[in-house]
Amino acid sequence: MTDSSNELGATLRRWRDRLSPDQVGLPVERHRRARGLRRVELASLAGMSADYLVQLEQGRAGAPSSQVLGALAAALRLTEAERSYLFHLAGRLEPGGMRVSPTVPDGVRRMVQQLSASPAIVCDARWNPVAWNAMWASAIGDPLRRPERERNMVWRHFTGLPSRVMRTRAETGEFEEAVVADLRSSSGRYPHDEHLAHLVGDLRESSARFRGLWETRHVGIYNQERKTVEHPYAGRLQLDCDILTTYRSDLRVVVCTAAAGSPSAKALDELCASRAER
Repeated sequence: MTDSSNELGATLRRWRDRLSPDQVGLPVERHRRARGLRRVELASLAGMSADYLVQLEQGRAGAPSSQVLGALAAALRLTEAERSYLFHLAGRLEPGGMRVSPTVPDGVRRMVQQLSASPAIVCDARWNPVAWNAMWASAIGDPLRRPERERNMVWRHFTGLPSRVMRTRAETGEFEEAVVADLRSSSGRYPHDEHLAHLVGDLRESSARFRGLWETRHVGIYNQERKTVEHPYAGRLQLDCDILTTYRSDLRVVVCTAAAGSPSAKALDELCASRAER
């Protein structure tokens, strides 16, 4: 019995115990002793045998299928977060997220626009820009001035396209390892996303460096970086870039800031003021 099987079984038992029969449309017996749903009741709601549910709760069954997990999630009235956790415990990819969503929630778009003093951009799980504020366009560059493929942040880097971002050799290595591991993580979550598969295939053909990093099969998250930006008017900007990932839509919100009181902070303030005067 593995630790993951133990955790899956314990979690199923806890979720079963917290549901009462009336919550799922079952009659409530007057002298009922069970704290929550009985195994036979949950098994019936999920369309499986009670014996198989016993095996799952005791950690004696093999990895349940995605269909079984989906049925259990529905029967147990799980939230989105709980459903994702259930699939994670069972070592299964969660259905419904097979392709990268192009949708940017209004709240995320509004948040980025209201960060008017800081360069901010939203990228999808392929690292395509899908929303950005005016300060990003002013400080880093307007994505709309480039062809669609050249807007992709991974493609731009590994194919050597012009960029205002400057990195040392060590910083370049760290960035490349992190962003390729992040892209591989996305490919695991979206195995049927054709655009992501084409991007990875084209990168492997176009860049030996990308191909070598991809073949290491490292999986990770690109969540922060210190950028040096060479701006044509504001000069050299030293920026801390924090990357926040939205849970539901799997978007990356990149926000760049400068240390308070630094020359870069002053330059950003002046850049922001010059935009306001236009």
